Amino acid sequence: MPSRPRLTPAIADVRRAVRIALAPLGAGEDRLVLVALSGGADSLALAAATAFEAPRAGFRAGAVIVDHGLQEGSAEMAERARSAAAALGLDPVEVVRVTVGADGGPEAAARAARYAALRDAVGRTGAVRVLLGHTRDDQAETVLLGLARGSGPDSLAGMRPDSPPWLRPLLELPRAATVASCADLGLDPWQDPHNEDERYARVRVRRRVLPVLERELGPGVADALARTANQLREDAAALDALAEEWVEEIAEHSEAGIALPVAALASNPAALRQRVIRLAVEGEFAVTPSRAQTLAVARLVTDWHGQGIVDLPGITVERREGRIHFAAADPETRRKPDR
Repeated sequence: MPSRPRLTPAIADVRRAVRIALAPLGAGEDRLVLVALSGGADSLALAAATAFEAPRAGFRAGAVIVDHGLQEGSAEMAERARSAAAALGLDPVEVVRVTVGADGGPEAAARAARYAALRDAVGRTGAVRVLLGHTRDDQAETVLLGLARGSGPDSLAGMRPDSPPWLRPLLELPRAATVASCADLGLDPWQDPHNEDERYARVRVRRRVLPVLERELGPGVADALARTANQLREDAAALDALAEEWVEEIAEHSEAGIALPVAALASNPAALRQRVIRLAVEGEFAVTPSRAQTLAVARLVTDWHGQGIVDLPGITVERREGRIHFAAADPETRRKPDR
């Protein structure tokens, strides 16, 4: 019988992170969590820690391996990951082969296919969460990419630790911890060649941008970026909570859609006003407007000079009778805004 590995700091850190992440979910009979397992160090260390911690927290733990089919030997790598998951005691374990499209470029297309497959797995199995192996380094990369795109604070807040069905236990740990954990456990992670391919923006950030920042600004840049994401996430959560309360107070619902009083929108700061607009649209129509679209609606409040209808995806917005009216797009029923 093989001896149990010595509990090292790296193994303990990863296990502790998983234990803390699972605690708020509340255990229950036959509650399942799944690990999204690629076979790389991050997800493999996460799988090992989950296999150890989940049963002690009252959960069953399984794994899903998504084979993107983007490189030669991908099926063999997926089978290798499946065998590793089974050896760790995860059950059920399944491999899902996906077809990656072209929309948005290779990174975005692969991500979309992967997350769609994981959501399907949740639907099939009834899993309460899918655990993802994103680390503090991934969070820093996400913040830098958001800065480069000129994203707002919600994007710069990075990845959320718990955004159902996704659970990210390792966001406070560096990538080095997962590599060390695998080594200490005697696990052999797969080295994905795509992680070294500088055609991908995230790889360039990892291999070029962050090392330059560390060299020129001093060590700890990744930690600082991750801390910034945490702070922005707290601020965004507080503003969203205020906006949700405000929407409930001022929104007027009808068969056509929803209306918001101009005076109420005008009396509050831009950050809150724009969140109210976005949340009203999301809640009523299940559509998330872009920042440009949200600002176009906000100008009906702050820069009103008789402009006409603003079009959002599947929605028309107009100002009339002192209100901003949102309705499902229907050219036959459009009314002229007040002048």
